[in-house]
Amino acid sequence: MRQGMFITIVMIVALVVARIIFGFLPEYIQKGGPMVVVLIALSLMLFTFIIERLFTLKKANGKGSLVAFLKKVHEATKAEKIDDAIKACDAQRGSCANILRAGFEKYRILKASGAHKNPKETQSEIQHAIEEAMMLEVPLLEKNLVSISTIASISVLVGLTGTVLGMIRAFTALSHAGKTDAMALALGISEALINTAGGLICAIFGIVAYNYFTTRIDNFTYMIDEASYSIVQTLAEKQGK
Repeated sequence: MRQGMFITIVMIVALVVARIIFGFLPEYIQKGGPMVVVLIALSLMLFTFIIERLFTLKKANGKGSLVAFLKKVHEATKAEKIDDAIKACDAQRGSCANILRAGFEKYRILKASGAHKNPKETQSEIQHAIEEAMMLEVPLLEKNLVSISTIASISVLVGLTGTVLGMIRAFTALSHAGKTDAMALALGISEALINTAGGLICAIFGIVAYNYFTTRIDNFTYMIDEASYSIVQTLAEKQGK
């Protein structure tokens, strides 16, 4: 519900701002018609989602170097200093730290209760806790990627729709004139192609942004998987002793 409300608000604000910007554009761009307003709104929405994703991913990286954090946590795990590892997670405050912290908390509970002495059972319990934490964190990283992908897809269609409407207006004007007017036809076509150009530019930025964010998230989740696997194996061995 909250995500849907956010997208709705962004859409409404983008349309209002796009209409204001449209009034300040050169006349030849304004002749592109109402679809230009829609393309401007889509571009504003795309820019908003890109900024939001950059801010979210920066927050997900946490404080300081992620590599240094993982090294510190791994050393604390091998020394079985679980409290130090948890403190490091609290200080780092990133998505990776939150996920690993869930595993450390589970290990501490198992260690205190003495519930499992079998390394395989311990590994399963810790892995389950980490997977649950990942189910909460990963969707936050992927939020609004669908919106970016959708904007990249429909912006081309919106641009082509504006182009077709512009061409229809141009040829209709020529038919009413009763004779071929090359200048009027060229002007109509150039105005129509403004929509195509706008749609392509928006789509290009959308595709680049989507691929950039998906690649960055995939690399981030891969790093989390590698780190969590190593820590789970180490904790299971410690619990089995």
